[in-house]
Amino acid sequence: MAKMITKDMIITDVLQVDIETAQFFFEIGMHCLGCPSARGETVEQACMVHGVDCDELINKINTFLAEKEQA
Repeated sequence: MAKMITKDMIITDVLQVDIETAQFFFEIGMHCLGCPSARGETVEQACMVHGVDCDELINKINTFLAEKEQA
């Protein structure tokens, strides 16, 4: 079963689940995933900063992970 991502997870932890999730952060304009402050943020905090619907992002990431597991 795929690991579920939640909005209170730290971005570093999300990237450790699957580095390919970085693409979803790039899509919302978060390009400095290597910055200590960016990687220490929760998904929800990053969404607030970038004006993105957090639930929508979480759904996209979890769908991606579930589909990848089924492949």
